[in-house]
Amino acid sequence: MTKPEENKFVITCIILFASPLILICGCAPNISRPNTGVDIASNLSVDNLDAQATRIIQQALAGSEPQVRANAIEIVSTIPISRARNSFGSAGDRFMPEVRRLLKDEFVPVRFGATVAIGDTGYSPAKSDVTQLLKDEDYNVRLAASYAISKLNHGTPVEQLHTAMSGTNQQVRANAAFLLGRIGDRTALPLLYQAIRDEASDDRVRLNSIEAIARLGDERIYQKLWAMLISAYADDRVCGIRAMGALGSTQAGEAILTMLKDDLPEVRLVAAEQLGMLGDAAGEKVVLDALTQDVAAATDQEGRARIHSLAALAIGQIRTPTLKKFLPELLKNESQFVRLAAAKAVFQCSARENMGR
Repeated sequence: MTKPEENKFVITCIILFASPLILICGCAPNISRPNTGVDIASNLSVDNLDAQATRIIQQALAGSEPQVRANAIEIVSTIPISRARNSFGSAGDRFMPEVRRLLKDEFVPVRFGATVAIGDTGYSPAKSDVTQLLKDEDYNVRLAASYAISKLNHGTPVEQLHTAMSGTNQQVRANAAFLLGRIGDRTALPLLYQAIRDEASDDRVRLNSIEAIARLGDERIYQKLWAMLISAYADDRVCGIRAMGALGSTQAGEAILTMLKDDLPEVRLVAAEQLGMLGDAAGEKVVLDALTQDVAAATDQEGRARIHSLAALAIGQIRTPTLKKFLPELLKNESQFVRLAAAKAVFQCSARENMGR
């Protein structure tokens, strides 16, 4: 890693409540290559893995660390709805009552994330609770409440988000951009482009605006994203890859494919994950190499935790038998962030396996 990258390296992970960037911390032991002659998951049924993943998420939602609770909330909001859940009930039965409780959490990012999750999952039993948050003391939470109510009402535009984009508070503007992309409000495109050009915008505002534009499917942002992919800074490249994935075009997929050869394993893993999301398993070898070679070469526990977490997220999108063999071990990882990423992957994989049954 070059010196500029050391100074600016931030890695994308699970949660996306205030900014698409978050630094994973925590300790994780090495994970060894599974014996290719023995399927280490052979003695663990899908239901057993689901049960482990469920416990991990439930423990995180009830945990003492706000960061962990926020990560767990985001995972709950993205678990695919399928018959993979039948043996344990619906996601609402298992997790959403606890997410609803976290609408009253002491920490703003947790309240924000829980409110967004209520909207994203369409969890109508919590609508009255979300309505109360329109009067929350924090403006960011009030914005999230407006978003959630809009989603519960089938995606009606949210004027408050437009107004927030024109304000001066950078965190508020960043969150407004993030929510505009998720709600699918294409009328916000001029505001988002203006935020990118505005010299007063900080990195959070610009990056969230760029990804929001991509999520809204505006192909004009492609050149901007390509410039991010060739940046000297790893966090720029990661953000560019994620935004290319959100754009989701054939051209965007081809651009992400080139990032499988990046110098950093973390960047390669994000590219593998995004390709998997687009239905391309070309990153399988990148993930396998990360878990069997790159993690061993990492010089510190934090670096190993990053690689393990990002690899788990990629497994959840790629879902090949070769990669799924690593999930039982990742579910037992020492780092809670790794375990959460692996739990998310388990639900994604089991959903795919149960399609059509």
